[in-house]
Amino acid sequence: MREAPVVNPIERLLEATAADMAQVNALILSRADSHVEMVPELARYLIESGGKRLRPMLTVAAAQLFGKGKGSAINFAAAVEFMHNATLLHDDVVDESDMRRGKPAARMVWGNKASILVGDFLLGQAFMMMVETGDIAALGVLSAASAVMAEGEVFQLAKTGDLTTTPADYAEVIRAKTAVLFEAACEVGAMSGGADAAGREALARYGLELGNAFQLVDDALDYGGQTGTLGKNTGDDLREGKMTLPIILALTEGSETERATITTALGDAEATAEQVANVVAILERHKTLARTLDQAHAHARSAQQALEVLPASDMRALLSDVVEFSVLRAY
Repeated sequence: MREAPVVNPIERLLEATAADMAQVNALILSRADSHVEMVPELARYLIESGGKRLRPMLTVAAAQLFGKGKGSAINFAAAVEFMHNATLLHDDVVDESDMRRGKPAARMVWGNKASILVGDFLLGQAFMMMVETGDIAALGVLSAASAVMAEGEVFQLAKTGDLTTTPADYAEVIRAKTAVLFEAACEVGAMSGGADAAGREALARYGLELGNAFQLVDDALDYGGQTGTLGKNTGDDLREGKMTLPIILALTEGSETERATITTALGDAEATAEQVANVVAILERHKTLARTLDQAHAHARSAQQALEVLPASDMRALLSDVVEFSVLRAY
């Protein structure tokens, strides 16, 4: 991997997609509206809370990359963002999370029931926007992604606190719950941009590998970052009993005492900062955080390689730099 580009690639992507994203953002706000007052209040609280909207930007960028737009990228990008935000609302209820993007989670303000129902509203709006394009093939891509994401969340729930969880189980969880939406976002963007079969496949693979890298970095940062880095508390995954790769590797390789230290804190919502620090020390001793980031680098390289079948262009280079930034943000 090269050194980090001097200018933040996300900022460059924002600039490159600004005109289209202005339309996406306007559509997002209009489709979050409802005559039921709580719906737009809660939806906009999350939507306007500072997320980078990377996934819809990737949809727009993929369409621009091929440049034969069918005019549907705006709807697909907004639908992708609604799908993402719906999962965040649902996940925070399942995980009993208190924070999201550095502020109280919506469930802490409006309650669990409202969060679930508004998440359902956003999913409904997402599918309405897809249908309006008339592109059945792209609708199929996003519909399939929605089902796989739900499966991934259920699988992660089933594995919560399960000490027999393997690295292969973990890989399937992050593929399904995170990477598949990146994959679909990029693929439907390519489709709306008029890509041929090879171009569509290249962008789908790019998105999948980028999503895998992105989640691996997040899971390492949960133990290696400072509070605020991810908009949540360091050690939240530990307290929630999530079997992420740093923990899985440490449980496999650690001593009996180290395993006991981890398992005592794992899934304990009241685990203290000292307990979390003790677990982090074990992860560092076994280099499981560094090895998790090594895997993120491997996926990042695969994402960049996926683009190499396409003609060289400024957008292709920018999408490659976005991959690097997604990994280098951990340092």
